[in-house]
Amino acid sequence: MTIKTLVGLSGGVDSAVAALLLKQQGYEVIGAIMTIWDDSLPLPKAGGGACLGPEEDDIETAAAVAAALKIPFHVVDCRAQYAETVLENFRSEYARGRTPNPCVRCNSRIKFGVLPAGARAAGVEFDKFATGHYARIERAPQGYFRLATARDPARDQTYFIHRLDPEQLSGVLFPLGGYLKTEVRALARQHALPVHDKPDSQDFYCGDYNDILRFPNRPGEIVDKAGKTLGTHTGIWNYTIGKRRGLGISGEKTPLYVTALDGATNRVTVGPKSELYAAALVAEDVLWQSGAAPAQPVKVMVKIRQAHPPAEATAFALNGNCARVEFAKPQLSVTPGQSAVFYQYGAVIGGGVIRQAL
Repeated sequence: MTIKTLVGLSGGVDSAVAALLLKQQGYEVIGAIMTIWDDSLPLPKAGGGACLGPEEDDIETAAAVAAALKIPFHVVDCRAQYAETVLENFRSEYARGRTPNPCVRCNSRIKFGVLPAGARAAGVEFDKFATGHYARIERAPQGYFRLATARDPARDQTYFIHRLDPEQLSGVLFPLGGYLKTEVRALARQHALPVHDKPDSQDFYCGDYNDILRFPNRPGEIVDKAGKTLGTHTGIWNYTIGKRRGLGISGEKTPLYVTALDGATNRVTVGPKSELYAAALVAEDVLWQSGAAPAQPVKVMVKIRQAHPPAEATAFALNGNCARVEFAKPQLSVTPGQSAVFYQYGAVIGGGVIRQAL
């Protein structure tokens, strides 16, 4: 029996090669691209390579890939759901003084949710859904599906897709999990795919985030740890944990960094680099891959952002889908709003949104 597989195309090389590999393996492949761009937003910088931006070129390129592979191609409109689920959360989190990761939210709810559901609603029949993410799927000893890291550690994307639950993973394929990026590029060249030399997307949005936030100025204080006023700001959303330049504070002999943002008091707290280190964190909205929080503390490796080397830690499940993570060594710039992802032996066992650095 031929397995019909819908591949989420992006107009990039990874999703194109994912479709190629599945077709070579005997799957009946169907291509689909989602549209999320809101034309009311200001145009980002040209050539920025962002996920969020005008999509005409990506749609045209994805269609060319589908034509080269001789597979059907569909465009699925996800704009309304993306605006409600991702952009509104992006705005509300920044207003609270947090720094969200929109890609994590987009993947679990839009790319692996709204896109395949929208394709089905449009009459596209398929058995599996696949993307060009660098990740693998394995069965845990207890039998459920869970994410495992990709062969290429520099490209591993399990951080971004850690919120896919076992039910979602049971219907997903990641053809690139066992490949290096160099091998993927080589396959694209070998098969003359029109995206073999296309640069990778580098960011969520390459314009000014204020174009999306659209907040009026809200002046407030910049203070040190003791509460001493050092300056003023026009909106806490203009700052992130660890920011050093452009603080608008002069005359300080010691370099100062943003160490905390408080939406309730509208304060930006700054301090020396030593105050950026945290011994622990509390995460909320935690998803455990097993479906149940561990009854005992668990030794884990934790990533607090995509580029962060996994750090040794102990995770303690708390009430209310929360967890406390205690690091073996203090970590730099633990940022509320970002995700903390827990790994054991190269497999994702859980993850949540950082609520507080301790």
